[in-house]
Amino acid sequence: MSKSVTTSQRESPLSLEQHIARSLKQRRISQGYKISDVARIAGVSVGMVSKVENAHVSTSLDILSRLCDAIGLPVSKLFSDYDVAKRGAQLIKAGEGMEVVRTGTEVGHSYHLLSYAQGPYKLYEPFLVTMDDASEEFPNFCHPGHEFLYLLEGELIYRHGTRLYPMSPGDSLSFDGGVPHGPEKLLQVPIRLLSIIHYDESEEG
Repeated sequence: MSKSVTTSQRESPLSLEQHIARSLKQRRISQGYKISDVARIAGVSVGMVSKVENAHVSTSLDILSRLCDAIGLPVSKLFSDYDVAKRGAQLIKAGEGMEVVRTGTEVGHSYHLLSYAQGPYKLYEPFLVTMDDASEEFPNFCHPGHEFLYLLEGELIYRHGTRLYPMSPGDSLSFDGGVPHGPEKLLQVPIRLLSIIHYDESEEG
């Protein structure tokens, strides 16, 4: 079992002061203001605005709020954007998803998790599911959340509750995971399908 996670490292993470400096300067320029304009509207010195925009000082929240008001930038957005900037991207190379054990493993289904370590709350789980001649039909899966299936290879009949859905490559199916579901009949193997389970915060365990 192999596992590969690659995060882009083309830019070093900005400090909070650097993020504030860049955001304020970009906003000021986009609004067509000079440093002197912002200083006058905010009621601070030109030198202070220059120092903040060049990350030479850690300014007080009062001055920061006045600078943001002067250029029409909500303080809340300033900090939320900084939080977003710290989040990385996750690259899983082909064939290197993390193999995991789920209920279907007992009946020969293979699961490779395509994204993990998503933070304190698990919002979704994407799996590459593989079934072959040795796999058994098992239409009794049941779990929290909503599930989306996209069939990549093979043919099967999928059950959700009392309804049956024939699926061929390119077909997709979405449903409530709390209703019993699963492959009713494997018509052509091997079968490869993408399964994405989305959880509400109240459902995630």
